[in-house]
Amino acid sequence: MRIVVTGASGFLGRLLVGALARAGTFGGGPISRLVLVDRVARPDHREGAEVPVQVVHGDLLGHLDAVFAEPVDVLFHLAAAVSAECEADFDLGMRANVDVTRALLEAARAQSRSGGPVPRVLFASSLAVYGSHPALPLPPAVSETTVPVPRSSYGTQKLMCEQLVADCTRRGFVDGRVARLMTVAVRPGRPNAAASGFLSGIVREPLAGQPAVCPVDPSLRVALSSPRRTVEGILRVAEAERGTGPGRLEGPLPVNLPALTVSVADMLATLRRVAGDTVADRVTVAPDPAVEAIVGSWPAVLDHRRAAALGLGPDPSFQSVLQDYLTDHSDAVAAPSD
Repeated sequence: MRIVVTGASGFLGRLLVGALARAGTFGGGPISRLVLVDRVARPDHREGAEVPVQVVHGDLLGHLDAVFAEPVDVLFHLAAAVSAECEADFDLGMRANVDVTRALLEAARAQSRSGGPVPRVLFASSLAVYGSHPALPLPPAVSETTVPVPRSSYGTQKLMCEQLVADCTRRGFVDGRVARLMTVAVRPGRPNAAASGFLSGIVREPLAGQPAVCPVDPSLRVALSSPRRTVEGILRVAEAERGTGPGRLEGPLPVNLPALTVSVADMLATLRRVAGDTVADRVTVAPDPAVEAIVGSWPAVLDHRRAAALGLGPDPSFQSVLQDYLTDHSDAVAAPSD
């Protein structure tokens, strides 16, 4: 089984690749090769891998021939330009999100139409497909049947790609699945250009001994998922067999991955309780209307019964999310000062 992961050098991509490599199987069958695609090269991709690894380095649109040089059985499409990038540069977002996704689906269609396997495609979408609008306000709890009304270019592009995946699945070109990801926190490493990036930054930076800015009113409630739960959800949606009943993927709708609903104030209070006043006092609240407009339009409460039918659940609390980060990234936490 040849499995392709786009965005393999990104944070979630690395976690997903690690999970696949450790397992050595997908859906009960052995993985014969992992094909890791990204513009950023990582020299550690092959280290510790239980299965053969092929690295495709460079712009995805220019390397589709290499990706599909041999039959692709499973494709995880995680590569994307993120929310604030897309809002600042419309053309970048359309190319990185819509054009690349369409090209991948077209290559998959060519494979299946030529007699090759019909690829199973997992598209990583986002809760940003939803948005609150006076003419169509969000319900108290958003579900997959809620009409998506994105309020950002990023959310619009994700929704466009969802529909492309759905139509290619209807036509039999691919076996497409869409997992709508919540805001993933706490992410390690350097800040990215996502509008929601501060939700990791207000925890990660203070723990590392650095100041951080919270650009929203702390009363804002958000929908979060830890990295561990997010990768678990991506794999479960991708591996699920179609059909009815527990553990099966029923119908064409996307799957909203489970969300922990928490206010930013609660996040900061948990940081203070766990890490102490010195750490928590490194966060300054300075509202940014542009960030608030994007993140504030996203739903905070989701009905995740569809995900629950696949055996998925949200993180139990933000304290558990924080403890996961402290366990997994102890090297990124500064020693207490005297």
